[in-house]
Amino acid sequence: MENYLICESSQVEEGGKGIRFPVIAGGDEATGFVVRFDGQAHAYLNRCAHVPVELDWTPGEFFEGSGLYIMCATHGAIYVPDTGHCTGGPCRGGRLRKIAVLEQDGKIFWTPDDYIKPPLAASN
Repeated sequence: MENYLICESSQVEEGGKGIRFPVIAGGDEATGFVVRFDGQAHAYLNRCAHVPVELDWTPGEFFEGSGLYIMCATHGAIYVPDTGHCTGGPCRGGRLRKIAVLEQDGKIFWTPDDYIKPPLAASN
């Protein structure tokens, strides 16, 4: 399957601002996001496991103040950045939908799957 460019690796800092990117999830327009945690890039569908709302406080702001957890701005669900598992809040035990990423040659790419597709695939 083809990989799609998200951004330059240098744009995603450890525990810092994430980068949003457009996807089609289950046939609907949505966004994915990539963050860096423990030196690795991790990407997810930008939907809370509690209620399907976007997580970020402002565009790209996914981490809570310590930079150790992803936090939903709407209801305060707390997610582990490298697994997407919810460890606190209304969706405890749930998880974010992971998007496969590849970091290569100073760039971060994402790979579609059966549910998450590139925006151009919407009509296919």
